[in-house]
Amino acid sequence: MMHAVQVRMARAALGISVRELAERSGVADSTILRFETGKGAILTTNMARIQNSLEEAGVVFIPADAAGGPGVRLKA
Repeated sequence: MMHAVQVRMARAALGISVRELAERSGVADSTILRFETGKGAILTTNMARIQNSLEEAGVVFIPADAAGGPGVRLKA
């Protein structure tokens, strides 16, 4: 499962705004902002659209493990 902090990190790595992610994913910018700030729930379908858009742009989501929390990296 993707975490809100990973979305913020992914946007920063790609250098894109919430508005640009909204355009790429088809998810309202207000929905993305609510998710990123933890001020509201997000539908599973919207989360998948956001994740797919970020992965298509070159982001790899890294799950939390014993070595640390969740993260992201860019594809080589």
